[in-house]
Amino acid sequence: MLRLSDKWATVLAGERETGMGYQVVTVRLKDGRQFAGVTVVGGIISRVAGAESVPFAEEEIDGIEVTHQTNRHE
Repeated sequence: MLRLSDKWATVLAGERETGMGYQVVTVRLKDGRQFAGVTVVGGIISRVAGAESVPFAEEEIDGIEVTHQTNRHE
């Protein structure tokens, strides 16, 4: 799990929830990689689709977009 700083909490606070208390987002990293199907609960990245753990650090994040899509095929 990865707790996000207030910088990202502010971004996510203005967006709709995907479900009760959580959002599904795409995380874009500074090196160009993207991770879709990322679940954020209460400002904490709790799950990254297809990964056993969060494969990046907050310092690597360039952007977060709420997509409500649980995987790349939706």
